Amino acid sequence: MKYRFLHELAAAGQQQAKPISQIMLEEEIAESGQTEEHIFRQMADYYQVMKEAVHKGLTANTQSKSGLTGGDAKRVQSFTANNAPSSGEPASRAMAYALAVSEVNASMGRIIATPTAGSCGIIPGVFVSAQERFGWSDEHMVRGLFCAGAIGYVIANNSFISGAEGGCQAEVGSAIGMAAGAMVELRGGTTDQAVHAVGLALKNSLGLICDPVGGLVEIPCIVRNGFGAVTALAAADMAMAGVRSIIPSDEVINVMLEVGSAMPSKHRETAQGGLAQTPTGRKIMENLKKRK
Repeated sequence: MKYRFLHELAAAGQQQAKPISQIMLEEEIAESGQTEEHIFRQMADYYQVMKEAVHKGLTANTQSKSGLTGGDAKRVQSFTANNAPSSGEPASRAMAYALAVSEVNASMGRIIATPTAGSCGIIPGVFVSAQERFGWSDEHMVRGLFCAGAIGYVIANNSFISGAEGGCQAEVGSAIGMAAGAMVELRGGTTDQAVHAVGLALKNSLGLICDPVGGLVEIPCIVRNGFGAVTALAAADMAMAGVRSIIPSDEVINVMLEVGSAMPSKHRETAQGGLAQTPTGRKIMENLKKRK
């Protein structure tokens, strides 16, 4: 894609009177040489996998091989159905769906990395719950994925999307930004609002370390996906309400690069610090070693 920065995407959208998704789709056509129908169908297939993962996570056994995780999505879904969630039903549903997909990943099920497996629940959680809530078509949702992809492309080319490189801010943080910006577009917001949503979302996750207990993408990764879906919704609402990211979103992405580069290696997916090295985290790791 020729657009390296978010402000370029926003400006192009305004000048051409096109949403970010359409710009991304046209760029993909130009670069790949494939037809629009082929590229769109491929993205539609990805969205079907996301929906299947949500369903599986809420209906099947998703206990991980380690035995550490599984079933939390069902717990949140049940609580939402039988109580008045403090965060509200839409946010609670997005959270349950995000947990569901992450649990499918932990139990070796099929998911779409968005942008990584460690953050795979956030975009499906936001998208599938929003589709049910607003009655949007699959085609509408697929266009949202192209918007999310454009945002992810910019982040990946100017900062990190890997926890091993930049901490969890690079995985979960990037996914939150992608989901937030796409949600603005899906709801009819402007390209400028979509870009502000990215900045608002990323600022809220700066410095988030990657500290998987036992080196597994389970604790605390799965619950961070649940929280991430809720944060994405909040960032989208703020942006559409007129809240702006005072620090431009492209500069926030640069800060994520700076913070991630300065982060100690023990906080970058090595399981040598953070929650992984708490007394309970170390005990879990010892038990996992005994089981091998």
